[in-house]
Amino acid sequence: MVKVKTVRRESGLAVELFLPAIWDGLKLTAYHFWRNIFGKRDVVTIQYPEEHRRVSPRYRGRHRLTVREDGFIKCVACYMCEQICPAHCIHIEAGEVEDKSVEKYPVVFDIDELRCVYCGLCVEACPKDAIRMDTGIIALAFTDRDRFDYTRDMLRDAYHENEKTKFRAIPAPVTEEEALPRSRGVLPGAPA
Repeated sequence: MVKVKTVRRESGLAVELFLPAIWDGLKLTAYHFWRNIFGKRDVVTIQYPEEHRRVSPRYRGRHRLTVREDGFIKCVACYMCEQICPAHCIHIEAGEVEDKSVEKYPVVFDIDELRCVYCGLCVEACPKDAIRMDTGIIALAFTDRDRFDYTRDMLRDAYHENEKTKFRAIPAPVTEEEALPRSRGVLPGAPA
């Protein structure tokens, strides 16, 4: 046997004109108004230019590409972030370089931030920790759609850049001995 609960509905002109609902809304608005004027501790409003919103350390903000200690980007153009992206907003084209310590690097690394769903899968899939979303930049507002297309140079790690890790577009070619000092095929001091 199913139990049925009978609900008593109120009727009348006041209910049909939504007067009780309007009264409840006005009470809530007045409560928040007076709380914001006199209760400065729990004010929800942020005075934006002077104050910034607190961002959780886990927040996924705008993307950035990290760099190695020699200043070259860590990305090796493995296409893993492009493959796992559910929005298909990452585009990578690989290029080869003479530096023996770098197999390949991204000639093109573009992210369309308008298509991005900020899921963080690209960060999780990257084997070299080359892409991160920890910039803390949460306000992405532009007047032109093309400004949301971030290229490799726009995604560079300018947030943690110093003289030692100055961003370079491609690695400088070095000798085989300098690139692979512990390699079995190259003996230190042996003629090439």
